[in-house]
This record gives sequence, structure tokens and C-alpha cells, in this order.
Amino acid sequence: MEQERRLGDHPQVGVFATCLVDLIRPVVGFATVRLLERAGCEVSVPASQTCCGQPAYNSGDNVSAIAIARKVITTFESFDYVVVPSGSCSGTLRKHYPEMFANDPNWAPRAENLSKKTYELTQFLVDVMRISDVSASWRTNVTYHDSCSGLRELGIKSQPRILLQSVEGLTLSEAVEAETCCGFGGLFCVKYGDISDEIVGKKVADIYKTKADMVLGTDLGCLMNIAGKMKRQGSNIEVRHVAEILADLHDHPAIAAPGGTGDA
Repeated sequence: MEQERRLGDHPQVGVFATCLVDLIRPVVGFATVRLLERAGCEVSVPASQTCCGQPAYNSGDNVSAIAIARKVITTFESFDYVVVPSGSCSGTLRKHYPEMFANDPNWAPRAENLSKKTYELTQFLVDVMRISDVSASWRTNVTYHDSCSGLRELGIKSQPRILLQSVEGLTLSEAVEAETCCGFGGLFCVKYGDISDEIVGKKVADIYKTKADMVLGTDLGCLMNIAGKMKRQGSNIEVRHVAEILADLHDHPAIAAPGGTGDA
């Protein structure tokens, strides 16, 4: 568990909403704000924020990625903490921004400063705010997918599970391949669609073995990929971002719900 860096009774938190939350699943943003406010934070969602720059960075367009990163740093560097409902995007701010500016004496300290105070949502709640009970109630059987970026870049494994254990009525059924990639991988699923489909096919087959009624995770890209595959197979298993469960937000359809009623 990371060293606590709480700066006061009401830390100033800037929420980096991410593109997919903004455009595809806004309820995750609302859930994030609710959880942070319940934890005692003063929360802001800067309207000037934009993409983290990960697609450009991963495709080798460093000029565009650096321009975007400068915008993000300028927007969020005044907050005590930056909290992101995505392991992938928070990993970009935390791990890759310092890499981008390693040879820039003016921007390197600013990138490093932002990196040190950026957290994925469940990581922040558990490791920084010491939250272990979210006072939510969902009577359902869930399984949890560990996204690659969150697990391997940030070490996010126990944090969402600690919080889920406090949800009244919820049962967590672990998949054997919970840590295995879903095949999304950002641009990977676009460039290598056949390979991606093969990977996600194995992922959902493993999910079915859990007998869970719902799949949870922290990254919308992964969740949309899993939900899409299961929808094409006619499954009625719901797919949701973990923040929706922890914030007790029931009145929203699942991601890519069968029958075309979902958000993605």
C-alpha cells in the first residue's frame, strides 16, 4: 500500500474524467464525484480538461502527446490530488508524463509533481483516504476484471476488492483468468481485430465459468470490449464500472446491455 499523502481534512481533488467517461458513460463521472465527496474531499471537475494523450503517445505521435500533456498539467497541477476513474489514463499521467518530459528542464519537474499526486479512483480511496466501507447495497453476484494498465503499471489489485467487500448483498466470484488481458489494448483492438476478438473470446469464456451476473472493472475500454463480445453471444450478464456499484447508483442501464438498451 502506498504511503499516505493526505494534505488535510478536506483535500482539494481534481477529477480527470477521461474521454470514454465523458462521451460514453457519464454516470461513472457522477459516481466518482459522489465517492470522493463522501470521503471528505472538495471536488472539482475542470471544464478545460481534454484527452490524456495516450492514443497519440502509443501511436508514436510524441509532438501531439506532449502538447496534450502540457494542457493536462496546466489544468490540474494546482490540486492536492488528481483522481482518475481509469487505470489506463491514470497510468499515462503517472508513468508516461515523466517519460515525455525527461529531457525538458522546464516541464520535467511539473510532470513529476503531477505524477506523484495522481491516483486511480479505488487506489485513492483505499491507499490515501483509508476508506474501506462505502455504504452501498447491491444484491448480486459479480466477478472482477483486472485491467492490464491498472494491475501492471499501478499495482491495483486489492483496492477495488476491499471496497466491494463492504457492499451489502454483493458476492464476489473470482475468475481464474481475472488478470488476463481482455484484448482491448487501445489501438491494438483496431489494428489487430482478429487477434483481439480471439483474446476477448477466451476472457468471456472464463467469466461464464464464474456464474456471475455482473462483470466489474475500472477501465471503460476493457469493459466495453467485454460487454460487446458477450452481447454478440447473446449473454444477459451485465457489465458496469466498479464506481457505479460503490456509489450505489442503480438507475442506469448496464454497458452494452443485450437488446440495445445499454450506453455503449
